[in-house]
Amino acid sequence: MSKISSIVWRMISQFKYVIVTVLGLLWVGVVDDNSLRQCLKYDLQIEELKEEISKYTQRYEADSKRLKDLNRDPSAIAKIARERYFMKADDEDIFVLSDDERNTNSLKSDEKAE
Repeated sequence: MSKISSIVWRMISQFKYVIVTVLGLLWVGVVDDNSLRQCLKYDLQIEELKEEISKYTQRYEADSKRLKDLNRDPSAIAKIARERYFMKADDEDIFVLSDDERNTNSLKSDEKAE
């Protein structure tokens, strides 16, 4: 019996390093907050955030340019007022053309009612 237990003890003592190493790799690779899985997840988030930063930077530059144009040129203010708010000068008429399907459907139903 002592011979068998000594053989088992040797096997366990030889494999304990392997077991500890495997458990350590599992802990570092999967379970821990700083695991490789989390690092990959964070890298993906960083890439998405960098894309958003570049998008907002471009938008900021375009808006800054537009603001400078508005501050320098009064005709730019008139242009925006006409395009967005349908404002007009006294001697002008405004015609609004739309491709909205809801408006065309409502016209078709009105035509049938007549």
